[in-house]
Amino acid sequence: MAGWRHLFCIVTPTYNRAHTLERVYHSLREQSFQDFEWVIVDDGSTDNTRAMVMGWQQEASFPIHYMWQNNQHKKTAFNRGVRKASGELVVALDSDDSLDANALYSMATAWGEIPPNERDRYVAITGLCARPDGSIVGDMFPADVFDATSLDMTFKYHVRGEKFGCLRTDVLRRFPFPEEIAGFVPESLVWRAIARAGYLTRFVNQVFRVYYDSADSISRQGRDGQQHALGLWLLAQDTVMECLPWFRYRPQAFLMAGARYTRFSLLMRHGRQARPRGRRLRGIGPRLLVGLMWPLGALLYIRDRIRTSD
Repeated sequence: MAGWRHLFCIVTPTYNRAHTLERVYHSLREQSFQDFEWVIVDDGSTDNTRAMVMGWQQEASFPIHYMWQNNQHKKTAFNRGVRKASGELVVALDSDDSLDANALYSMATAWGEIPPNERDRYVAITGLCARPDGSIVGDMFPADVFDATSLDMTFKYHVRGEKFGCLRTDVLRRFPFPEEIAGFVPESLVWRAIARAGYLTRFVNQVFRVYYDSADSISRQGRDGQQHALGLWLLAQDTVMECLPWFRYRPQAFLMAGARYTRFSLLMRHGRQARPRGRRLRGIGPRLLVGLMWPLGALLYIRDRIRTSD
């Protein structure tokens, strides 16, 4: 893959996160591997983010590109950052997290260990996340170096928890986040589409990212409620429609996805939120799965309504 200016492009969408963005900056300054650029896409911040970044641009040893846009959504900002990237590999780093000091060096080493004539088959290097106290988030991988698709890692090997790494820029440009869908869209929808296209990921049991659980993060805003019903319905729909070849590995997960399809569909109807066009159930398998689990999905919806009325 010739023609790239850097090995890595760090892409950071941000919105009114000046109070945490400095943590990202310091972690990049401390990287033992410095062949990277930092692309910051400001999704309409009204705090002092711009002034801070302009100061960093004057002193940093690596290039910092700053782009401002009217408030749209994180996924739109990320797509824009990927289009701007001049690095071979994109690292999607949130504006409230930080990298381990050797993260980029370890990613570069793992990428370099894949023979050049085989790299077209791979899309990513993925490692672990740790909390500030050093404890690992979720499960470790089956081996210290393990090649598989992200779908295999989820359904076949049952690895759970937040993971982190880098992805090929050229592949991300072919699989952008769907900007036509309003609001929250689970990142895994994109990773799954890439996996179904046949791309492998090299998973390594090394910590790349330090994860901070912010009070204003999506995970703390009720991802199982009305606010994110559309995104969670899309994830359930993708599971029952597109991932059935993996059913034999985790049937319980697919049964729950069938229930969640109904649950979030009813929440969307209650909120007068239309389903995206062209995403209806097709085929006997998906319809049977959703129909079988309809009673549980309806009960979960009723529970949600009771909780929100309290």
